[in-house]
Amino acid sequence: MLSKRNLIAASSAFILAWFVAESSSAETKGPVTDPNGVVEIADGAPIQIGSFLSLTGADAALGIDARRGIEIAMDAIASSYKGHPIEVSFEDETCSPEGGQTAAARLASNPELLAVVGPSCSGAARAGVPILWQQKMPVVAPGPTSPTLTDPARGESFDGFVRVSFNDDGTGSFAAEYTRKLGIKKVATVHDGSVYGQSLVKAFQDKFTSLGGEVVASEAIASNDTDMRPVLTRIGTKSPELIFAPLYVAAGGYFVRQVSEIPSLAKVALLATDPIMAPAFMSAAGKSATVVQMIGIDFWPETLGPAYGKFVATYKQKYGEAPIAGFHAYGYDAFGLLMAAIDKVAVEQDGALYIGKKALNDAIHATKDYQGLTGNLTCSALGDCASPIYAVWQFTSDDPSAYALGTNPKRVD
Repeated sequence: MLSKRNLIAASSAFILAWFVAESSSAETKGPVTDPNGVVEIADGAPIQIGSFLSLTGADAALGIDARRGIEIAMDAIASSYKGHPIEVSFEDETCSPEGGQTAAARLASNPELLAVVGPSCSGAARAGVPILWQQKMPVVAPGPTSPTLTDPARGESFDGFVRVSFNDDGTGSFAAEYTRKLGIKKVATVHDGSVYGQSLVKAFQDKFTSLGGEVVASEAIASNDTDMRPVLTRIGTKSPELIFAPLYVAAGGYFVRQVSEIPSLAKVALLATDPIMAPAFMSAAGKSATVVQMIGIDFWPETLGPAYGKFVATYKQKYGEAPIAGFHAYGYDAFGLLMAAIDKVAVEQDGALYIGKKALNDAIHATKDYQGLTGNLTCSALGDCASPIYAVWQFTSDDPSAYALGTNPKRVD
């Protein structure tokens, strides 16, 4: 048996060995030492930032709108920082787990990449963020909203993740409260099996039942389904007063069109969420686009303030059209929040920049009272940064060319 003195000596030796091992795993470049590694940006070399967004397919508007916000934020600082040009590599995550995994792998293969802005969709985040964190690349997200991404049970592979977009626990609660405010007591829900859809439906159902409502049917479809009639017929036998269906554009278009074909659902109300607040949904749903109401962020200038109005004017001038979805301001804020964190930790020496990866991630998570277009951003330890104000929207016309956030769709509550 070890004596007390020998036990202390053995413990001290173990602690020293652990400390040396931990210290030896840290990287030093120039004046910076960081346990996660250091990115060195030579004099005049570019600061490289990655991005993965939904840029093609039915839900491309989500990512294109956010990308435009990022580009406007870059323009605001002349795409440079302390004499270094800023370059953003955009990858397409196709609003899918497979796309998120592929896009993240491409970004993670670049050792000069400092951080990532993205993705658009929760499924892409679930698949892609762990790949990026293997390389200790922090991720600032403008789009994914699933509560699972910032849940304590998510795992250490999300330690490098924050989002400026909202948490759908809030979206689901708001949707349920709005539904009850309408006097509705019986609802049905439908999701597409995505991380986003399942978690949002759960948040809605939990809140709705806690408010005394009844969920009479809870159905699931596949994101590539085109015939919703069997599901809708089953729902019709339960006589709901409203269907809550947080779907993406393709499935949402078929779903909304086919509700009108089921006689037992002739008087049912439809409630969806902001992924379908895009011209592509108007094309997909046709005349039925004007029937559904949508929960999304309140983008009224009176709510977001004069800075948002100036941003929209810049957007129109730069791209020749008004914002095409609800994620432009999130893209702008995600890039701005990242640059603010970089400014806190970047160390200059002889024209070069040295940025510790852990220091940068810590600075991102320590964000407090950052004044973004979408409101005051303060990040929690688990990565929720937003302070959302919700509204209810509805299309006033089914003409995709008439899309204009504020008038078509128009805020109705």
